Amino acid sequence: MHLSTRPILRRVALAGAALLAATAAMPQAAAATDDRAAAGGGKLSAVIRYTENGIPHILARDYAQLGFGTGWAQAADQVCVLADGFVTVAGERSRWFGADAAPDFSLSSATKNLSSDLYFKGVRESGTVEKLLATPAPAGPTEDLKELMRGWAAGYNAWLAQNKVTDPACKGAGWVHPVTTADVAARGFAVSVLGGQGRGVDGITTAQPPGAAGTPGTAGTPGAAAPAATDPAAAAEAARAFFDTARYDMGSNAVAFAGSTTSNGRGLLLGNPHYPWQGGRRFWQFQQTIPGELNVSGASLLGTAVVNIGFNDKVAWSHTVATGTPVNLHQLALDPADPTAYLVDGKPERMTRRTVTVPVAGGAPVTRTQWWTRYGPVVSDLGAGLPLPWTAQTAYALNDPNAANLRGSDTALAMGRARSVAGIQDALNRTQGLPWVNTVAADSAGGTLFTQTQVLPRITDELAARCSTPLGRATYPASGLAVLDGSRGDCAIGSDPDAVQPGVFGPGRAPTLQGAPYAENSNDSAWLANADRPLTGYERIWGTVATPRSLRTRGAVEDVSVMAAKGRLTVADLQKQQFANRVPAGDLAAADAAQACAALPGGTATASDGSAVDVTAACGVLAGWDRTTDSASRGALLFDRFWRRLTASTPAKDLWLVPFSAADPVRTPRTLNRAAPGIGRALADAVAELKAAGIALDAPLGEHQFVVRGGRRLPVGGGTEALGVWNKIEAPWNAAAGGYPEVAHGSSHIQAVGWDGSRCPVARTLLTYSQSSNPGSPYYADQTRLYSEERWVTARYCERDILTSPKLKVVPVRERR
Repeated sequence: MHLSTRPILRRVALAGAALLAATAAMPQAAAATDDRAAAGGGKLSAVIRYTENGIPHILARDYAQLGFGTGWAQAADQVCVLADGFVTVAGERSRWFGADAAPDFSLSSATKNLSSDLYFKGVRESGTVEKLLATPAPAGPTEDLKELMRGWAAGYNAWLAQNKVTDPACKGAGWVHPVTTADVAARGFAVSVLGGQGRGVDGITTAQPPGAAGTPGTAGTPGAAAPAATDPAAAAEAARAFFDTARYDMGSNAVAFAGSTTSNGRGLLLGNPHYPWQGGRRFWQFQQTIPGELNVSGASLLGTAVVNIGFNDKVAWSHTVATGTPVNLHQLALDPADPTAYLVDGKPERMTRRTVTVPVAGGAPVTRTQWWTRYGPVVSDLGAGLPLPWTAQTAYALNDPNAANLRGSDTALAMGRARSVAGIQDALNRTQGLPWVNTVAADSAGGTLFTQTQVLPRITDELAARCSTPLGRATYPASGLAVLDGSRGDCAIGSDPDAVQPGVFGPGRAPTLQGAPYAENSNDSAWLANADRPLTGYERIWGTVATPRSLRTRGAVEDVSVMAAKGRLTVADLQKQQFANRVPAGDLAAADAAQACAALPGGTATASDGSAVDVTAACGVLAGWDRTTDSASRGALLFDRFWRRLTASTPAKDLWLVPFSAADPVRTPRTLNRAAPGIGRALADAVAELKAAGIALDAPLGEHQFVVRGGRRLPVGGGTEALGVWNKIEAPWNAAAGGYPEVAHGSSHIQAVGWDGSRCPVARTLLTYSQSSNPGSPYYADQTRLYSEERWVTARYCERDILTSPKLKVVPVRERR
């Protein structure tokens, strides 16, 4: 085999070298006309080597060329999804798709295209992105990143110019067009503010002063009653729900194991991000190589020019959505003579008007005014449950420090160049670009790292105690959302000396755990990153300490602590953990639920509608269930439908006999209260629901939790957040379509990474929804089939592995003008 592959290796390597040499002789060029003029009009090129499952390995001589190859390859797989996102950040959704239609929520939480457009068009017209691009590093993006973005735009445009769009989602659509570097940066900006301004878009675009008529969402109209003041207790609960990571459509698990727990003394990392399966927040898998400079493999969010989650020959990392509250509010005391002016230390300051006009398909353009302050935009609410009425006396402004952060891709780029977990921490400290995630990492020397290094407003507990309004005194303890008195200059947010931008915490304040036998996070706070070494002492805005953990966290900590104690771990053990599909809720409650079922008089329970339901058969199914959500598991579906109903209607204090204890947080609460009145009702409802749908109580889960690709049903294992399953799958219930007929979000780009002492990492990966959204692509469902069968892709990282792929396809790409 060695002799037969050598000529292939040599020919392909020489071809790649020749292409790179030719590329080196060419001046660099930008993406669209305005960028090309600035760059001198040269041409960009790269070499893309495709291996199994359509995974591109992009080879280039510098960052502009690397961006070019990345933009080209992303467009080839995802042009329609990418183009849709560029329509969003241009503020043109209403023009193309109508004002009242809903976006896909990938780049903001706007409920309608009109509010999305009003916000993003305002961002563009104010020059926000261009100002951030012009800000020198480290507060602004580095030159390497700007070159990557410039090249990405050029590659995307070149693909459009040289290929026909075949994806039916946008074939022949007028909204698919070339982009600029600023468009790429605007997409990065949208990702940065997803947890802040992006979640408040509706409230930003509807906030109007009292007396303003004719605008949806105004605080009042002439003659209308003044809006009621926000109730602090209700606001506290609403804020807690609004910032609850368990309710997001993005989550994740990640664990790093130290060399003391592994078979060879080297580290291991299992990353399992939970992201949407459709739309603009999908991951895309690839490798980027600049010889002697960068060699990193992993996945990026679509439209991003860097590897966001990945590995190289020395270190691997993943991210999990963090509990840090990325925004705060300032409660404004308004000038009695003018509700668009506010007082700071008794002196009035005028708000800034941002008037935006949005073109609308089939109708007249819509013009609205947004109102901005020194603290940020005025908002009318943070979700339906947290109204923030603008009255003659009071308004609320949203402070989002990530609106000044275009460094997220610099952080990813720096991590891709890191050589150890210490290098990962250094990358985070220098760039400070992560807006809403934790980082978990392991390296080939056996090191581990968990850190919540993210961009948060510098709200200390002392500042919150001194400057919170009555509303803030309720919301801050409940959720980390501070509401500060905006009328007092001494309540301004300070800065840390190690922070690269004002008003944020420096990395030295971030909860961090180094060198632990394991470091794990499943979207709870940093407290139990390692149950034997709990992290404490951080400010409330970072998250809670000594509070109940989610079932997913509890199950994960149980699993990984047992693995660490067992020792001699390998990548194969990580693969087993990913697909163990253990149900922590089942281990805690299924046996007791079965006994409670068997104790029901006459085997009958009363459903929510008052009907009597025979649940006798359910008792045996629950008792015999294997406590997993494997596709073949019988009883998993019944327990899932029962458990969702029970936990939605029964408070935790009534559900468990043993309450939560901070001294035993992984094992409590526990012991199901069999006498809880909700048990019988939840059983009756679940049984009646399944029978009405024609689904057997003991049907295999995979017959009713599946996706359809190419007309073929693919069973999907895994389970929901409520069950606590590591391999998380969230799917809308549709009884008429057979149960759970499509996955909304859950396990996405999975990677199990280790090292064996060679120059090549030992890595297994899976992109659960596959590389392409185009149903005509051969890479539309191939990895989804692998995921359904619990099979993995063996990563090809080193040159020999890439060039000996039986599916190798070498594609030189370049601009043609």
